[in-house]
Amino acid sequence: MTFSYWEYKLWLSNIDFTIVGSGIVGLSCALSLKNKYPEAKILVLEKGILPQGASTKNAGFACFGSISEIVSDLQTHSEDEVLGLVKKRWDGIQLLRKTLGDENIDFQNHGGHELFMYYDEKLYQDCLAKLNEVNSLLKPIFGVKGFREHGNSFNFRKVKEQYITNSLESQIDTGKMMDSLINKVSNAGIHILNSITVKEYVENPDNVLVKTNLFDFKTNKLLIATNGFAPQLTTEEVKPARAQVLITKPIKNLHVKGTFHLDQGYYYFRNIDNRILFGGGRNLDFKAEETSDFGETHLVQNTLKKMLHDIILPSTSFEVDYSWSGIMGVGKTKNPIVKQLSNHVYCGVRLGGMGIAIGSFVGKELADLTQN
Repeated sequence: MTFSYWEYKLWLSNIDFTIVGSGIVGLSCALSLKNKYPEAKILVLEKGILPQGASTKNAGFACFGSISEIVSDLQTHSEDEVLGLVKKRWDGIQLLRKTLGDENIDFQNHGGHELFMYYDEKLYQDCLAKLNEVNSLLKPIFGVKGFREHGNSFNFRKVKEQYITNSLESQIDTGKMMDSLINKVSNAGIHILNSITVKEYVENPDNVLVKTNLFDFKTNKLLIATNGFAPQLTTEEVKPARAQVLITKPIKNLHVKGTFHLDQGYYYFRNIDNRILFGGGRNLDFKAEETSDFGETHLVQNTLKKMLHDIILPSTSFEVDYSWSGIMGVGKTKNPIVKQLSNHVYCGVRLGGMGIAIGSFVGKELADLTQN
């Protein structure tokens, strides 16, 4: 691909920072870099028409871990590590709100509820037994006892009569969030180029040669923020994890309010615009969902529809409007990878399905690495 003098001069020459990925991490990183280096020329490359991955495809949960997730984490991480993880999520949500404003992301605090299947007695009792311990551990972050029991006020079927609720969990409009973030980045004078796939890069002593599907160019620093697609550009321990989602047509007098976790967080749902958004099912076939290919499977979609009918909307007729999928980045631990890979290359990846909560924080941490 050839460029005019004007095109090359404006968009592809004398670039200080190039960020790969225009999701939450990439755009948050771009804003942080602009605040640090106001005169810097910053370029963001995005392989999709819209941000790919999970940033525009998630369920919009402003969450920091359900009770069963935290209890599970305490079995594989130290208390300090779990405290650090939850603090990152909490601080990340506050940073996102501060950066964009609650109105621009449609931030709503209706609480989050974990449901337990009627046959999951052991998990339910384990979580109840750990309730006070978890509340005490996390009180320095929340300032209050976050988790408590809550009656089955929404009349779901085939679940325990008590939920375990966190009144601090909230929800956002994912589309509004990303639209606001893109506008803020553009208004800061940062260029975003869409439909550009970075194939590879070559590090030179003073810069990085970036090779894309359409052109090659040089940048002083390269920052990789591609989360689940990180294995395509790095050797870091990140595995893609596809999340499938469906949404119903509008339902009159829909009584469901808040965010909901089910079956140890492998399923999740909420009310958005008087529709039920329902996602999950990765645990039905982990190997099949360990993919960076978008798409839906009959196994997951049929299971989601059945659970909608049997558990969530047992007395309400509904129609599925459409479905989609997103690609997360996961690994052996819950900690994201934010590190300098070489003299001029950095990465902020593996968000573990917590992009809304930690994306802004990881983006800022990634930008801070460039001071070294």
